[in-house]
Amino acid sequence: MSTVNTVTEQLTRAGQAIEHDSFSIIDAEAGPHAYTPPQWAIVRRMIHANADFDFNGLTDFHPEAVHAGVAAMLRGGTPIVADVEMICSGLSRPRLTHFGMKPWQFISDDDVIQAAQAEDTTRAVQAMRKAHRQGLLDGAIVGIGNAPTALIELVRLIREEGVRPALVVGMPVGFVSAQESKDLMAEVQQVPWIVIRGRKGGSTLVVAALHALLALAEAHQRESRDAVDGAAESRA
Repeated sequence: MSTVNTVTEQLTRAGQAIEHDSFSIIDAEAGPHAYTPPQWAIVRRMIHANADFDFNGLTDFHPEAVHAGVAAMLRGGTPIVADVEMICSGLSRPRLTHFGMKPWQFISDDDVIQAAQAEDTTRAVQAMRKAHRQGLLDGAIVGIGNAPTALIELVRLIREEGVRPALVVGMPVGFVSAQESKDLMAEVQQVPWIVIRGRKGGSTLVVAALHALLALAEAHQRESRDAVDGAAESRA
């Protein structure tokens, strides 16, 4: 029985072979680590995205993060709210469509720009507030790879306004408040999170983490379907 995911894997055997060989190389070169197998599937894909083994160690997980992310995807229709368009563009549409998911971002909306100018804040802050006003944050998967101020505002919304995303993938890159924003997110207990400690991060890594979660969700679907099929065969 094939263990290849039909939606979240490469679409050709050659592509699958290259990706799987890459993962095998990463496994061999990374050596021992403290991650669970599902957590490692995410970290490994992040390493695969940019050939940086520092993410073996820098990536940190809330204890419920993987379960919460996979469960949100399996529910179907869960929105993905991103801080920048790059994340939305990088996500595989067929993979999202399989789970009925849609990405959202508001960073370049005219009303967001105007509010940021009027209140002397960043567009990223106002984009998170707009997502909240539109009712998109509760139960959503939020991916932040560029703007530390978006993550700081999201933490405020969680703490002060009771916003409850299903999962926060907080990986903003940079030198001003990037490290601090992720440390702040990691203090949150009410909402599961995945963060990269320190200055490193970026939208590419958020996309890689989300694609890994989509693959885990599809594998769960396949295993559940196989179990049902096996039970039916045993009764036949």
